[in-house]
Amino acid sequence: MAVSRATPSILRIGDREIPLKIARHAQARHISLRIDGAVGAIRMILPRRAALREGLEFAEQKTAWLLSQLDAMPARVPFREGSVIPILGQDHVIRHSPKGRRGVWRDQGAIWASGHLEHLPRRVADFLKAEARRELTLRARDKAAGIECTVRKVTVRETRTRWGSCSSDGNLSFCWRLILTPEPVLDYVVAHEVAHLKHMNHGARFWTLTKRLTGDAHNARVWLRQHGDKVLRYG
Repeated sequence: MAVSRATPSILRIGDREIPLKIARHAQARHISLRIDGAVGAIRMILPRRAALREGLEFAEQKTAWLLSQLDAMPARVPFREGSVIPILGQDHVIRHSPKGRRGVWRDQGAIWASGHLEHLPRRVADFLKAEARRELTLRARDKAAGIECTVRKVTVRETRTRWGSCSSDGNLSFCWRLILTPEPVLDYVVAHEVAHLKHMNHGARFWTLTKRLTGDAHNARVWLRQHGDKVLRYG
């Protein structure tokens, strides 16, 4: 199998064309490849001085591994009628109610969306992001108050590499897809970032505080390592 080098934004492996995203990191010592489960792309990390040609040659040597990783990716789950979407560990079936007057709502294990069918994917995504913003904001402010800290702002967005972050001025940011994880996992990520309001490091006192703020930090971290990529398949 050969890798096509005609278009650097695409890797052609056999009869498959796979999006290629290239980044240069000053700290990188070696060329590395990984699969971006959110978009089904290959991410190539190049050291600052490495030539693109070297990266493409490396990818050609790794075609068997790349194919095995791509084939092992879970199937995408689009936001459409009949799809099953988890919300804090509880499965919900997407249902369309064209004559409904309530926008998007949850009821008895279903996510209902009114309006035209072609708008359903966007409306369901907007609903999930709003649910994530509400849940994450409430938990963050509650946990921060418990340790006499203040959260200045909570931002919820699409992120691919980090579940959450905390700035030195008290702003927290989270990936909206946490709403698709089990409740203890979302709670752990909130606790992790709130703990940074007191300790901007990962020292012993930080981990002691994180464990105090959430139920089971260890198992939540294990879940994210083992299943985190799966939440990228939704939508």
